[in-house]
Amino acid sequence: MKLLSTVFSLLALTLFAKGEPLAVGAAAPDVTAPDQNGQNVVFKDVFAKGATLVYFYPKADTPGCTKQACSLRDDWAGLQAKGIQVLGVSGDKPDAQKKFEEKYKLPFTLIADSEGKVAAAFGVPFFGGISKRMSFLVKGGKVVWSMPSASTAEHAKDVLKAFDALPK
Repeated sequence: MKLLSTVFSLLALTLFAKGEPLAVGAAAPDVTAPDQNGQNVVFKDVFAKGATLVYFYPKADTPGCTKQACSLRDDWAGLQAKGIQVLGVSGDKPDAQKKFEEKYKLPFTLIADSEGKVAAAFGVPFFGGISKRMSFLVKGGKVVWSMPSASTAEHAKDVLKAFDALPK
């Protein structure tokens, strides 16, 4: 039943949810949301520390979302070498995010966006507690790259390639 509900939500998300994702050059949104530990994360404070990947995924511990998170985990050293911070965002509650983090030993922050406020700030479609899979790279307070249909198993490679292509 849970799978059927997730499939329906994803279908509705693609068919009915409208939204204009932030464009490259747009100011990064000033939004706050809880992480997997229930602690509020102030995005502008994170962005002030350096380049940040904000990636949205539909649901913690589902096949595609797990591949995406594990891609970032598995290339964590490469991301860190470039100074890229990571915020993974889904509509899950903090406890589900915590279980996801622990099960897959994820080294980055997971944001619990159960009300869709972070998704709305980035213009990411959000329906029935599920956001569309999208990614944004923020640097210098601006969106410098976005991927409207973020990859799963190759996500870290895509992010690193995009980062390397940015003007220095």
